[in-house]
Amino acid sequence: MTPATGVPAPPTGRGQDAWREFGARLRHWRRRAGLTQAQLGAGIGYDHTAVSRIEHGARRVTPRIADRIDELLGAGGELSAACQRSESAELGGLEALQPALLRPPLPGGAPLGTPVPVPAPAPPRLPDYGLLCPLHGAEGCEVPGPDEVAALHAEFCAPGALADPAAARPLDAETVHALTGLLAAHLRSGETGDRLGLAAAVERTLHAVLARLAAAPAAQRGPLVRLAAEHSHAAGALRMQDGRNATAMACYDRALTWAGLASDRATLVGTLSDMSILARLDGDPVAALGYAGEIERAAPGRPWAGAMGRISRARAYALTGEVRATVREIGLARAHLDHIGAEDEADVPWLSIASMRMRVESAAAAALRDLAAATDDPRLARRALRATETALGLLGPNQLPSSRLLFVVRAADCLVCAHDPDAAVELLAPALEATGATALPALVEYELRGLRDRLAAHAPRAAHRLTEPARS
Repeated sequence: MTPATGVPAPPTGRGQDAWREFGARLRHWRRRAGLTQAQLGAGIGYDHTAVSRIEHGARRVTPRIADRIDELLGAGGELSAACQRSESAELGGLEALQPALLRPPLPGGAPLGTPVPVPAPAPPRLPDYGLLCPLHGAEGCEVPGPDEVAALHAEFCAPGALADPAAARPLDAETVHALTGLLAAHLRSGETGDRLGLAAAVERTLHAVLARLAAAPAAQRGPLVRLAAEHSHAAGALRMQDGRNATAMACYDRALTWAGLASDRATLVGTLSDMSILARLDGDPVAALGYAGEIERAAPGRPWAGAMGRISRARAYALTGEVRATVREIGLARAHLDHIGAEDEADVPWLSIASMRMRVESAAAAALRDLAAATDDPRLARRALRATETALGLLGPNQLPSSRLLFVVRAADCLVCAHDPDAAVELLAPALEATGATALPALVEYELRGLRDRLAAHAPRAAHRLTEPARS
């Protein structure tokens, strides 16, 4: 089955004719049932324009939706079968790209048969931690219990199955749920755990996914490609958090390939956003701006992607000290938030107005802080502080501890740029003490270094009050 992201991208290439045929069959059965497009749409939770696009072959449907339509129209399985044929036709072109598809971002690594413990708590349902189920998309599904997740994962990665993928048990829904749920658990554990070890575990599973993909029948390629995209992006995120930027970029590069084949908008946008961050960390505003520009192309017409693209542009422009361009892009990003609707929420599981606003305000704060530091303008620093406080207010007390620490460091840096170093130390010192011997995420350390450099240059007495946090 083709991976679903709630509202799949328009069909392209060799699958387009097959989806047109599906649309023609749908129109036939709808008219035979005496329903209008609006009536059919009401029965499956779509509006009439979405039904029209499906009938014209301009929009895919998931197998689950095809089954619902088939039952509603009394098509006797014809529409369900047509959906499967359309997906097979669209994914059949993957075989010609196998040499590129099956190259992992990191060759070798730990033995694939090595058991991987399941971190706790494993999510009871998907979506979780930004991950959609490749089979059920935003509709959601249950994840097996921890013991079953571990068993299914071990069977999927077993040396025998990898040595002869064609003879392995066919990929079933429970295994897909287990692999995706385990990946979400790894990412959640990466907030406070051994990010490098977790990245290695994710990469072992990715190698197993690619081994299966080599011999998978057309009906199984879709979820495997989606799993490859999600695992490669997750490995890159974990390695970026650990400061392994070159390795992270290799993972992101592969994630883009697989996410594009899977029409996985959420992973495409997330990967491009992270690549823009890496370019900024390398001091390359041109590359950062280029990746930011690709974000809106990955999900055209989607306000959530527009907001992500514009705020990434703002951060790139701030790196060069372009005040007008930065402020303009921040305004455009905020304007996109007013247009987020149901279709956007179907694209990405973590999406809500609050979560998008938190992302936009956090990035706006960082961009304005960068400008304030470059221009020594306290007014920009105070604007940055207000945006940081807004982002902190939108983050739940028990959510994303690494993000909370990042926001606190950023708020303190804004106070330094606003010429109030004592207030910055009063805010930041307790947060650093609370981390103890925990290794800080790379992005937090990056921002902390900038803050310390500014303190050392302009308020050395205050700088001495911040002790270097212990490293594990």
